[in-house]
Amino acid sequence: MKAGIVGLPNVGKSTLFNCLSNAKAQSANFPFCTIEPNVGVVNVPDSRIAKLEELVKPERVQMATVDIVDIAGLVRGASKGEGLGNQFLANIRETDAIIHVVRCFDNDNIVHVDATVDPVRDKETIDIELQLKDFETLEKKLERVKKTARTGNKDAQKELDVLLKVKEGLEAAISVRAIEFTEKEREEYIKPMQFITDKPVLYVCNVDENSAVDGNSYVDALKNAVKDENAEVIVLAVGVEADITELESFEERQMFLEDLGLTEPGSSVLIRAAYKLLNQQTYFTAGVKEVRAWTINIGDTAPQAAGVIHTDFEKGFIRAEVIAYNDFVSYGSEAKVKEAGKMRVEGKEYIVKDGDVMHFRFNV
Repeated sequence: MKAGIVGLPNVGKSTLFNCLSNAKAQSANFPFCTIEPNVGVVNVPDSRIAKLEELVKPERVQMATVDIVDIAGLVRGASKGEGLGNQFLANIRETDAIIHVVRCFDNDNIVHVDATVDPVRDKETIDIELQLKDFETLEKKLERVKKTARTGNKDAQKELDVLLKVKEGLEAAISVRAIEFTEKEREEYIKPMQFITDKPVLYVCNVDENSAVDGNSYVDALKNAVKDENAEVIVLAVGVEADITELESFEERQMFLEDLGLTEPGSSVLIRAAYKLLNQQTYFTAGVKEVRAWTINIGDTAPQAAGVIHTDFEKGFIRAEVIAYNDFVSYGSEAKVKEAGKMRVEGKEYIVKDGDVMHFRFNV
């Protein structure tokens, strides 16, 4: 699962990506690696794993990760191949969620591609290019479905109704994610189309240092513009984040944050938001060899969670021994949780909760 950073040129995308690539701000141990030149695997900041490490004292610790993709800046006309348009659109299609960076600061030394700062206009520029590309995808499909629907095929007629609704929305400059469909319609007809504008989106308002805590009028304008999109908006002073990553010690970084009135770096907030945007959550395994955070989709069952460790765990799943994170911390050890009768035994139907500490029994 990957989240792609998109935006116009010169809005702070690459600076943000570089901050994440060197995100020492959360703790002294915040590794990052590059799969490709523009893909980073970043640890998800989670204070719970530090607490489990303190209690269990394992040989090693492994945090959950999220893949962040730095995508080339998009320009007007990208849907027709302008700039790096075709490459941009191919890259974004391969991601599962969009982190849309919008410039919300004034600075005469940083040229804006459209000469003036207007976050709402900038957001709409990118929306239109993505909507135009989705329209291309839609038209190809519409032709085929119309032909089948004319033969009296009931499934094709249902699909046609849904696709015409998409067409109407895109023509009104409404992204697919903001068009209302039933759950069944989304599952059967929308998801297989892989529309770019159906991907969940997180807006990142890149502000100056003075606006890092409370935002500014540009942020307010953008929030108002996206209020019907069911999208999250976060405020981040990307330049400040870059300065934080240059500081050597954790203490220095904490002092810097306190001076700004922040409790934690914005990069940590962003990574957690991206994780949530990808519909992901964490469960833990905790033993003397390793304390580890495992990434699963929200709604996964115990066997699916076991399968993340190894496919054999899912195939031969017998049961899961589950401790709620708060109980583990409250009692201080697995043994004491068992003594208190707080360990649960769950079967194949159990839906894993965020923060569960789990041990699987399986037979292959």
